[in-house]
Amino acid sequence: MNPQLKMYPNPMLFRFSFFSVFFLCSSAAVLSPVRHDRSTGLYSLSICTKTPCQDTNLLVDLGSSFNWIDCSHNYTSSTYRSIPCTSSLCNSLGSHGCSGDCSGNHLPGCSKNSCFLSLLNSGKRKGITKALALIDSLALPLTDGRNPGPLKNFPNFIFSCSATPFFRNRRPKGTAGLAGLSQSNFSLIGQLSKQFSLPRVFALCLSRSPSAPGVAFFGTFGPYYFHPLVELPKNLIYTPLFMTNPAAGGGETLHRVSDEYFIRITAIKVNNFVINVNGSGSDRAMLSTTIPYTTLHSAIYRPLIEAFLNESAALNLRLTQPVKPFSVCFEAVNVSVSRLGPLVPTIDFVMQNPDVFWRVHGSNSMVRILNRGVDVWCLAFVDGGNKSRSSAPIVIGGHQMVDHLLQFDLDSKRLGFSSSVLVHNTMCANFNFTVNHGIR
Repeated sequence: MNPQLKMYPNPMLFRFSFFSVFFLCSSAAVLSPVRHDRSTGLYSLSICTKTPCQDTNLLVDLGSSFNWIDCSHNYTSSTYRSIPCTSSLCNSLGSHGCSGDCSGNHLPGCSKNSCFLSLLNSGKRKGITKALALIDSLALPLTDGRNPGPLKNFPNFIFSCSATPFFRNRRPKGTAGLAGLSQSNFSLIGQLSKQFSLPRVFALCLSRSPSAPGVAFFGTFGPYYFHPLVELPKNLIYTPLFMTNPAAGGGETLHRVSDEYFIRITAIKVNNFVINVNGSGSDRAMLSTTIPYTTLHSAIYRPLIEAFLNESAALNLRLTQPVKPFSVCFEAVNVSVSRLGPLVPTIDFVMQNPDVFWRVHGSNSMVRILNRGVDVWCLAFVDGGNKSRSSAPIVIGGHQMVDHLLQFDLDSKRLGFSSSVLVHNTMCANFNFTVNHGIR
């Protein structure tokens, strides 16, 4: 074995060495393993926080403006600092005045002079939350696109901290907060870029494997290599990325937790049958890692189901009792499976012109359900009703992103996306997490 390479004792846990936090390196592109949680269908990434360094799992949220840490229990770190509520930094975070409450925040130094954020939660827990702002250390492994390297320390990282989690009932087990990946200056990518003058770009490659994580890259356009040395960015397709931060009726003193990304979808095709999306009132689609399955306005969902059933007729699939939240399920015994998943009609999200489309093969359009004698493949799209979510009639969820490389270029405002990487005989679970200590 190459003496520079060393396997973590357990790649899934991806344990970080505290002593490598202070390793000085000239490169600053970093990565994190991203794991799938079966019970929620959501994703978490691993970072190293506090001093001494502690492994911390955070819910991945493309639409969150801030990073959030649960401080409902004793928070211990020698590098923790509070932010004075009268400081210019506190003002830039959108906090006005000294109106915080330290009850429930078990942090040393929390006082009436500490900076608090007024966050408007757009998730299931509606309402305004007062969140303490804090500064602490964060570290992520350096990368050359092939392996992780030693940890790179980011010493002045800003978190919001609350005793009331925004996603208490939905976050993956073992997560201690949320990693915001929006275009906000205070999101994870915003702060990493600012501290080390990195490009404002990150890439996600989500895995559904129960034993092998996917990966997130920060501050690099690639190349990204996956076993057997497949370089994925060579085949990216690009579409404009719309980034908005809509007002939520609370005035300038409030910050939304959500700050989503949108792309334009002009039509949906099932095989060659075209479904018009104009009936929903908008051609914007939101990208969300906190929604497990793509959700469609009813005006789009109903014709999609009809077209999918019509195109499936020639495949001799046998419909069976649907399993919630899905409407169309087939007996698994009649469904043939290839390396691209179940052999069912393809679904294309057509973008700015007919030649730019995101193709959804069976591996991403279907989900297998095995439970108490039930063995079915279900169409993994959900009816969102007649009210659009976040001004978007289409919300592309995590299941449809799996094994696609998604590159978010915030400076150029474009999304790069690959076809299913299964086409290239690899998968997002194939990144080599063997540590190379020679990376600088």
